[in-house]
Order: sequence, then structure tokens, then C-alpha cells
Amino acid sequence: MSPASSRSAGLVAELAAIVGQPHVLTDAAQTRHYRTGFRFGSGQALAVVRPASLVEQWRVLKACIAADVIVIAQASNTGLTGGSTPDGDDYDRDIVIISTTRMNTIHLIEDARQVVCLPGATLDQLERALAPLGREPHSVIGSSCIGASVFGGVCNNSGGALVRRGPAYTEMSVFARVDESGQLHLVNHLGITLAGDEEAILEQLQRGQFAPDAVVSDFAAGHDHGYVEHVREIDAATPARFNADASRLFESSGSAGKVMVFAVRLDTFPAEKGAVVFYIGSNTADDLTELRREMLGNFEHLPISGEYLHRDAFTVAADYGKDTFLMIHHLGTARLPGLFAFKARCDAFFERIPLLPRNLADRLLQAGSRLFPDHLPARLRDYQRRFEHHLMLKVSAAGAAEARSLLARHFGQGGGGEFFECTPDEGKKAFLHRFAAAGAANRYRAVHHREVEDILALDIALRRNDRDWIETLPPEIEAPLIMKLYYGHFLCHVFHQDYIVRKGHDCMALEHKMWTLLDQRGAEYPAEHNVGHLYYAKPALRAHYEALDPCNCFNPGIGHTSKQAFHGKTTRQ
Repeated sequence: MSPASSRSAGLVAELAAIVGQPHVLTDAAQTRHYRTGFRFGSGQALAVVRPASLVEQWRVLKACIAADVIVIAQASNTGLTGGSTPDGDDYDRDIVIISTTRMNTIHLIEDARQVVCLPGATLDQLERALAPLGREPHSVIGSSCIGASVFGGVCNNSGGALVRRGPAYTEMSVFARVDESGQLHLVNHLGITLAGDEEAILEQLQRGQFAPDAVVSDFAAGHDHGYVEHVREIDAATPARFNADASRLFESSGSAGKVMVFAVRLDTFPAEKGAVVFYIGSNTADDLTELRREMLGNFEHLPISGEYLHRDAFTVAADYGKDTFLMIHHLGTARLPGLFAFKARCDAFFERIPLLPRNLADRLLQAGSRLFPDHLPARLRDYQRRFEHHLMLKVSAAGAAEARSLLARHFGQGGGGEFFECTPDEGKKAFLHRFAAAGAANRYRAVHHREVEDILALDIALRRNDRDWIETLPPEIEAPLIMKLYYGHFLCHVFHQDYIVRKGHDCMALEHKMWTLLDQRGAEYPAEHNVGHLYYAKPALRAHYEALDPCNCFNPGIGHTSKQAFHGKTTRQ
């Protein structure tokens, strides 16, 4: 055994002693799920480690830093840009992935007006914990996936569907970083007094053992308080929110794995009661533009959410997102992360059997979904046939009258649009269908892999004053595309654009051409998913990463930064 192999084996044995042998994975089949991104990115790893407590997480981290290996922290692994997985095999050191899903504790503080979340806590779990108390988290059911972690939102500047709350953000967290001399430090900026050494602090944090006077009220921001007015500035020539916005980069917020986060403290919000959903259809984009400007500029009560869905995305989601819709509708959200994890294990098992077709689990789920009757309300189907552009508008009870008045006035003047006020069942299903659209392209790719090269997924923020939000692609970009799927958070002018590319075409070359078009439009990208290994980190984001991780110990290569060690940290020989 070479010295390098001996050191690697020694580290794996040390990690097993910390967390237990069953929670250190080294077999390629076992680690596949952790090494492969939800849509993009994969690479090798020495091991995947699954600590059960913050103390174990700290000990694992200490061992990895001492062994000079790369550390990639991973929660739910639901990101779309490969930001929590390795990217290729050209790193200068071994990689250890620390999976945090076993540490999913949530502590309610300040009479549930705030929460302290540990690394594995999910948005769905937090939503369910707060619901009986009449409170809501920053984000509810995500726009991209079920099972998304609270930490993923904060660390990756994720936005969400709720207009008033802006991107996930906090200035209160506990995290570990490696300084310029290679020394590991635990930083407590949680606004909660915790005594003792690192392990004592983390033990108290794990158990929620906070003395009555330990929690400092109003210590720092637990969400972006200014966004509710910021998004109303409809004549501003900059986007409302985007990943590299320097004003929303603070320690763990926007860190993208460049520190190891142990806890975040976040604000919660009163749950909306009596909300009303309006469904709007039009064949003229200008209709929606005028509605957006009127609602943001003049409404007394800002809408709760305004979700856009193009007819093509509606149609694909109705077929290729049907099983997701049905599972959530009938089983609820709590069981879905487990079901998706089971599917991932099935995928790994099926791939080891050469005679089986590719993507067998997806094919079976797709075939099974077709055995069920139509799941969408009749009025939604009617609008699908009649209108190209769809907008789901949710407003508070207090804001329902002004929304109703605006829509009646706007569409009462004639033109190409209509609206209706949803029943509770229609409203729930409309937003659930919008959610299902986010995963429909993945299923389409899996079922039609012989015709599809890949999905080109863009996540863009247009300027707040943009009236021309429908893109026109030149023929050389349009020709290689099978279809384009547009959906997004319309009032924030944040759009998800999935392009399904024909077999044989270079997706990365197409994407770079699209970046040029977006630059010409003054758009920012990515808007609410981190740069991962797809996008180039812009100067503010790159500076944030380098300040947090001067030795490049954590998640190197993110945003096309260097994968090599910095400042004298040497690779093992």
C-alpha cells in the first residue's frame, strides 16, 4: 500500500470510529446518490460520512482538515447546478462528502417568532412544525423540489414563491472556517450565548439548552427586511434578487459550502388565513406586464405570490409531472423525501443490471401515472387550451378586494385575457401543478433519452423595469431545441427556463450563447440557485468565497473557481 493510500485508509478508519462504520460509505454504488447532482455534476469521493450530531460533525471536520482533504457539505442534494457534489475528477486532494441529513432538529425560540435549525432540517419539516402555531417559514413548498433543506436556501441565496419575503437570508449562524494559516475555528454569531469549548457549545446547540437570558432578541437580521419595498421599485433598472447580490452576502448566507454551517437562526411569519387565489390566462404578455406593475406599484396589500406558467410548461407538467402531483396530493409532502430516496436506490440497483433499459424507475412511474384519470380541474384545462400565458395570483384576505377590482377592470376592457376566482380545491391544485412543472423536464429527458441530449436549465432575474420579458431566440439557438419550458416567480421577475436539447448538440456551447443574450438584456444569473459548477462566480460572489475560505478547503471549484489548495496548503504526496 502506498503512503497516500495508507493515509486515506487511516482517515476512513478514523471517520468510522467517530460516526460508526455503517455511516461511512466508500463503495461506489453506495456513494453514487451523494456524488451525483440532482440535474448536473458528478465525481469521485474518498468517502461519504453521515454524522448523527453536531459534535460528530465537528470531529469529522477536524479529522478531514487535519488530513488535508477537501470537504463538501451536503444536505438534501437537491440543487440544480451541482453545487453540493464533486465536479469531475481533477481535484488535487481526496474529497470527503459530509451528509448532514441525520441532524434535522429544529428549536423554536422567541415564542416561535424565530427558529434555530440544524443542518439536516428541511423546509417541509419546518413548515409542519410551525403550522400548529399559526406561523410559517420564509419559504413553503419549493419551486424546484420536495425535501429541500433550510440550509440550502440560506447558503445558496434561494428565493422562493413568496413575494414579500425575498431570498432566504440571515445574519445569525454558527459555522466553522479555516483561516489563512490553516487553523480551524468555530464561530458563534447566532445571538445565543453558549458556554465552553467547541464540543460543549455544539452539545448545547444540539439539545436546545439555552438559558432564559441566553437568547439575544433583535441580535441581527433573520430575514431581508427591506425586500418588501425593494420589489415594489418597478422602474429600477436592476433585478429584485439574484445570487451575486453583494447586499445579501453575509457569512453563512450565500456561502455555498465555503464554510461548514452548524446552525442558522431565522425569522418566522404569521400564517395567512383566508387567502384567495385568482387564475389568469392571456395570449398577450403585455396583459401580465401591466398587472404586475399595477400590483407592485399601487396595491396597498402586496400579493402573497404570483407564479407564471407558459402553456408549453403546463402541457408537459400535466403529463410528465402527473405522478409527482398525485403523490403530493394524496400522500402529502412529509413522505416524499423518503420515496425519492427509495427511487434513487432503485436507480442505482437497476443500473447494475446490464439488460435493463435506462431510467427504468422513471419509465415505470410515467407508465403508472397514465393509469389514473385526469388530475387537473376542468377550468384549468380550459385555460390550457385557450391561453398561452398563465398566472396564479394568491392574495391575502385583506388584499382580495383590490385584486378582484383590478382584474375585473383590466379584463373588462376587452383584449385577450380572462380570469376566475379559484375554489379552494382549484387554487391548491393550480399551485401544485406549478410545482410539478419544475421536475417535468427531468422526467421527459429520462423517458425520451434517445432523442434528448440533455436539459439546459437557466435561472434568471430580469430587471424590475423590464416590460419585454418574453425572449426571442435566434435561429441558431432555437433549431437544436425540442421545446422550451418557461415558469417562474413573475412578480419578482425571476424565471426558470428549461430547454430540452436534441440529441447530438453541445448543451454547454448553447448555454454560453444564451448567457451572451442575457448579458445584453441586463439580466442576472443564476437568480436563486447557487452558481454550482455551471456558472462563473461574479466578482462580489468570488470575493465572498475567498474571504470565507482563504485556503480553499471547502467545496473548491464552485463557480469555476480554482480546485487547488491556496496559501501554502499542500496536497499530500
